Amino acid sequence: MLVLGRKEGESILIEGGIRIVVVACDKGGVRLGIEAPAELRILRGEIAQSVATENQRATVPADSAWLASLGAAPRSEKVTRATATSREAAR
Repeated sequence: MLVLGRKEGESILIEGGIRIVVVACDKGGVRLGIEAPAELRILRGEIAQSVATENQRATVPADSAWLASLGAAPRSEKVTRATATSREAAR
């Protein structure tokens, strides 16, 4: 990690057209301005971590016993039931 000291109004240039400017410094923290090409995504670290955690949680298969307690069938059973119902209606 590169650590730089900057004062209010000073900036840092990063390859790819990225410019970070120290907008303000006070006891509450530092305010940064970021200029970057529109196609680059810029996220606060805690937001990126939250999104990654939620994506991992969403990919874990749901427990079928828990789904049954809610009165919901696992997705594969719903598809099978819907297909069977469609076949019966077509007869």
